[in-house]
Amino acid sequence: MRITHGSLAASGGAARSALTIGNFDGVHRGHQAMLARVKQAALERGLPACVLTFEPHPREFFTPAEAPARLTPMHIKLELLEAAGIDHAHVARFNAQFALLSPERFVEEVLVNGLGCAWLLAGRDFRYGAKRAGDFAALESAAARHGFTLEPMPEVTLAGERISSSAVRAALAAGEVERAASLLGRPFAISGHVAHGDKLGRELGFATANIPLEPGRVPVHGIFVVEAVGVEEGAQGTKPWPGVASVGARPTVKANGATVLEVHLFDFAGELYGQRLEVGFLAKLREEEKYPGLDALRAAIARDVARAREFFAKRAHGRLQENA
Repeated sequence: MRITHGSLAASGGAARSALTIGNFDGVHRGHQAMLARVKQAALERGLPACVLTFEPHPREFFTPAEAPARLTPMHIKLELLEAAGIDHAHVARFNAQFALLSPERFVEEVLVNGLGCAWLLAGRDFRYGAKRAGDFAALESAAARHGFTLEPMPEVTLAGERISSSAVRAALAAGEVERAASLLGRPFAISGHVAHGDKLGRELGFATANIPLEPGRVPVHGIFVVEAVGVEEGAQGTKPWPGVASVGARPTVKANGATVLEVHLFDFAGELYGQRLEVGFLAKLREEEKYPGLDALRAAIARDVARAREFFAKRAHGRLQENA
């Protein structure tokens, strides 16, 4: 997948494209349906499938203190777009100059001249241009003037619920990671490189891989059953590794600590420093708590580990029954 940034002049000119536009935070099942439709239309017309997305998220630009936690950082979003078969992703810098583009200038300069839009997919609730003045009706008029085809994207629902990034965040905030996985089409995951910690986990008998989190709000908090992908397995490659994880500020051992992700992998004795892990969240066990001392913390971790092992045992048993 070709990835371009910044000014559209630098993106390679106005080669014709089949295009869709959005923030694509989480690349959930609604987004996946959009991407599949764009890819299909591109193949039918012999065009590259193109996505226009933004950095930062417009809400982070206008109201940074109120912006929601991201479900996917940009590099993961781009990986997911590539996996969906997108040929070209352009990441527009959302700044004051971009925010002031009128709806007509956005269409002419960005979509038509910048990205060569020949076919466009957009939801009927799509808004664009300065002060969100452009709506779908204005986009229909612009398509007629500039000679590109506009197709409305139907709403994608699951069990009667509209699939959206907000719905995924709400499920995660409520601890409903299984529901979030249904909306995403995969378990919610956090990825990062393992860094050195204070080694307290080893002292407690539960060594952890510590993954620093990006500053800002995190969409999950608490203790979870997880699987980590990226654990080296030599010539056999990698496999999902079961474990238990904490996302929180570790109030028992630190006052006003930063939020961190700590992962204890079951029956793993190797070194993970510097490796990139993708930690998938399968079930929430409980909220983070502050304990009176390390002995109480150790006992709580032991209970979490036992419950997580039980989760995996039940899942394995269920799979055996399905295959019987």
